[in-house]
Amino acid sequence: QFGAVNAMISALGGEPISWFARWSTAFAANVATNVWLGFPFMMVVILGGLQSIPQDAYEAARVEGANRWQQFRHITLPYLRPTLIPAIIISVVWTFNMFNIIYLVSGGEPAGSNEILITQAYKIAFENYQYAYAAAYSTVIFIILLVYGYFQTRMTRATESY
Repeated sequence: QFGAVNAMISALGGEPISWFARWSTAFAANVATNVWLGFPFMMVVILGGLQSIPQDAYEAARVEGANRWQQFRHITLPYLRPTLIPAIIISVVWTFNMFNIIYLVSGGEPAGSNEILITQAYKIAFENYQYAYAAAYSTVIFIILLVYGYFQTRMTRATESY
């Protein structure tokens, strides 16, 4: 009931939101926190990728009469692809294992509806004291992410560059 968003809502005459009373608002708080934490990494990656694009390609496109959209679609995106695909894969893996956001922001509330696999593994290990089961569960999570990363890389041919 406290915080910057609820302070603005109250200042405008609204009723403060109880963020963790419903699944939808708790999920929105978790997603907003994850986006907030992941934004700097993605911007640094994209900035590095943009700086690696040769300006000659844009100059040639302008001489040929390409508009901004065509330059973006046919020059910027293809040149960013080898940079973006691995960054997206890393981002998905980090999000998949974002224990700290779920545990610290919402605690999986309400009633465990915002749990993810890694927080479930934590609860299995440290609340139920089933360490072997939690280790096996974590190994399955690792295999899921390994298979995802492999197929995502193969499907997008991310390692091929221009």
